[in-house]
Amino acid sequence: MDREKQKKAPVYEALEKFKKRRVVPFDVPGHKRGRGNPELRELLGEKCVSLDVNSMKPLDNLCHPVSVIKEAEELTAEAFRADHAFFMVGGTTSSVQSMVLSACKAGDKIILPRNVHKSVINALVLCGAVPVYVNPEVDQRLGISLGMELSQVEKAIEENPDAVCILVNNPTYYGICSDLRRIVDVAHKHGMLVLVDEAHGTHLYFGEGLPVCAMDAGADMASVSMHKSGGSLTQSSLLLTNKNVNWEYVSQIINLMQTTSASYLLLSSLDISRRNLALRGKESFAKVKEMAEYARTEINAVGGYYAYGKELVNGGSVFDFDVTKLSVYTRDIGLAGIEVYDFLRDEYDIQIEFGDITNILAYISIGDRIQDIERLVGALADIKRLYSKDPSTIPEVGYIAPKVLMSPQQAFYGKKRSLPIRETAGWVCSEFVMCYPPGIPILAPGELITEEIIDYIVYAKEKGCSMQGPEDPEVEYLNVLESF
Repeated sequence: MDREKQKKAPVYEALEKFKKRRVVPFDVPGHKRGRGNPELRELLGEKCVSLDVNSMKPLDNLCHPVSVIKEAEELTAEAFRADHAFFMVGGTTSSVQSMVLSACKAGDKIILPRNVHKSVINALVLCGAVPVYVNPEVDQRLGISLGMELSQVEKAIEENPDAVCILVNNPTYYGICSDLRRIVDVAHKHGMLVLVDEAHGTHLYFGEGLPVCAMDAGADMASVSMHKSGGSLTQSSLLLTNKNVNWEYVSQIINLMQTTSASYLLLSSLDISRRNLALRGKESFAKVKEMAEYARTEINAVGGYYAYGKELVNGGSVFDFDVTKLSVYTRDIGLAGIEVYDFLRDEYDIQIEFGDITNILAYISIGDRIQDIERLVGALADIKRLYSKDPSTIPEVGYIAPKVLMSPQQAFYGKKRSLPIRETAGWVCSEFVMCYPPGIPILAPGELITEEIIDYIVYAKEKGCSMQGPEDPEVEYLNVLESF
């Protein structure tokens, strides 16, 4: 990587030049640099709204970049060791969907773990590809699914030699990593592409002593959430491609999925963040690792909680662990993760990333400080002292591997009826049900509804998880297929 070249930020620099010209706007957006919407200008600031501009020749166009955006994407590709990089302004959802739609057509098989983000299954609904799930091993104590074991991937390939690609999470929300290099090797030997959801892995490209990133492992495409651990604005993301992918075709797919009115606030944030990571990422993520390890040690010293880390690594279902992830098991203090999440926000003014049935996740990144870590640890100690219960009162709940009966597209567009949730056991679901975050579906279209799954949904709802997906916002009813 050429550090001198990486000091450039072409989109940001073009915006700075544009601002100095004091151009009179007779184009969109209609707020006209904030003059038409003073409340918006007051909220965001004059500089921000003045840079919320439309595509024009001096600023290039994301749909067909030829100048400053093209140069910024080339710098990003170099920094991330990819053959090509695309700026994405529809979140990593649009990046994941573009990645899957570039590799799969209607009827194609895709091998993937079931604990994928909903954007992956949404892509299958859109393109009609058929999932072949490698159901990962589950850590029964922590209630989380682990990584894809190589033997499971090989078995799925052997049983589905006509599959076109394999999708891997790297890492999962909880920090679990599969043996990505060997999965890539096996897939390529069988002529299959490897797609990687790296929504939670931006830092893997810049930090030391972390799990391997997708491009270094030889994967063909990767979706990278720059706005998560990379420091860019919310909704900005990247799609990376490697040498054996036709990036021009990927560009056409992106233009089917992405807006023609790209926000220059998002584009410039990607440009500036790439520069920051290229120049200072190694040092920044060394500090993130240090803070996360310190937090793990301090939380475990409180007792009752279990902040898990590298000790989970077993060379198989947990091939590696991303130590920047501060995942904490809470069940031993008699509280669900979502209850601890609520206490932290409501009683201590601490907003963590999410709480599920048995865990919480505090997202630590380049903007955190050690005093913030200490405040979190102190709050967790307080919550244990004030609110802990007998853990035997909490039912044993965890990840449930679903039974897939038809493709997501068939089920989503099939003829359906609405039934009270307690009456849906034995029916085929035709919509999504998930706690968000993390956005991993409990049920997806085409999956069999069981009493165990219903109990999980009802329990998660009672504990205060944000339930999303169903047509019924109260999740009292579910849409099921009329016939199967």
